[in-house]
Amino acid sequence: MDKMKQKLLLALSLFAVIQFAQAGVRIDHWQAPSGARVYFVESRALPIVDVQVDFTAGAAQDPADKAGLAQLTRGLMDLGAGGMDENEVAMKLADLGARLGGGADTDRASVSLRTLAMPEKRTAAFAILRAVLAEPRFDEAVFERERTRTVAALRESLTRPETIASRAFWAALYGDHPYGRQPTVDSLGQLAIDDLRSFHAARYTARSAVVTIVGALSRAEAEALAQQLTEALPAGELPAPIAAATLPQGGELRLPHPAAQAHIQVGLPALKRGDPDFYALMVGNYSLGGGGFVSRLMKEVRDKRGFAYSVYSYFAPMKEAGPFQIGLQTKREQAKDALKVARDELQRFLAEGPSADELRAAKANIVGSFPLRLDSNRKILDNVAAIAFYGLPLDYLDTYAANVQKVTAAEVRAAFARHVKPEHLVTVVVAGD
Repeated sequence: MDKMKQKLLLALSLFAVIQFAQAGVRIDHWQAPSGARVYFVESRALPIVDVQVDFTAGAAQDPADKAGLAQLTRGLMDLGAGGMDENEVAMKLADLGARLGGGADTDRASVSLRTLAMPEKRTAAFAILRAVLAEPRFDEAVFERERTRTVAALRESLTRPETIASRAFWAALYGDHPYGRQPTVDSLGQLAIDDLRSFHAARYTARSAVVTIVGALSRAEAEALAQQLTEALPAGELPAPIAAATLPQGGELRLPHPAAQAHIQVGLPALKRGDPDFYALMVGNYSLGGGGFVSRLMKEVRDKRGFAYSVYSYFAPMKEAGPFQIGLQTKREQAKDALKVARDELQRFLAEGPSADELRAAKANIVGSFPLRLDSNRKILDNVAAIAFYGLPLDYLDTYAANVQKVTAAEVRAAFARHVKPEHLVTVVVAGD
């Protein structure tokens, strides 16, 4: 195929995917005989199938004395499964043109696969995915190697101010709550291969599995695939919900470091997935610190005073209250002044909310850029997987723009007042004078 034809085919494919995104995303949902929950979007724009299987097996499920177990368990699942060692898994995927992905965050662990939709390709790729999910080998030698690598990476990261700031921030926000658990050299050193096997058996179960499928399959084919992927998993039980996160006392923590740049983080636990204030907080935060160069924090901290190259704020909703955070880096001798400006701007926003012009600009940008969040199979998969795992409404994507447009300035002020309480704000400064 010549280059002109290749470019034309790519353009037509992109056009088809964009048209699909703009037309809306139809999500089919059912429960497989195995007990897994399944979410499916049929998309014929490209001859590709994307699959993601999520489990409540993130870092919040680590035992208190075994932080790092969830991450290490997920990491080893790709490195040998069924009758294949890690090299065989990699070579077979390469031969098929398929790709495994995923990982573990605080709430969930994910295993994803992208494969061509032709039966001879996808059948073999799905067999590999099934083995990775249900039959990871957890070889002792691979475990020792990966644990050693993880410990070495952790030791190195603990010399960097940004890592020190992030770990101190999460510890201050969540304390003994499961969200506050972070791996240490000691906790990783105490892990044994049987810990990974037990964690996998307890957490990677059919009843806790959430299967998301996007691509060129029929509903019947998707049903068969979801059952194929989960029927070999133990039935298991749904994990008990983790406790609600309580608000910290608030205060400031300063940590020494020789870095030239101070790293500053300010925030508190603020927002659960599915909270009705989500849209008001998102729209408001665009004006505060989420809108790049048009945000108030950027204008005040960077443009007017030159204290930082970048400053931002965001909400990270999770199963329990995820953080609201303001972050910036600045010269260490400017840290005190930069922090004061950021705090003052937050207080001003809490009192006033966005102006009419700011509100219009925020809505226009969020709504206008939304189709770009759905312009590929992978992006659709990411969005639908989040809907599936967190139990959001099936029409979440269809109603997103309308819910953004409905937000008023009064709703922004009220939502921020409910979720961002200054007396509970935690501040961490690393390398500030």
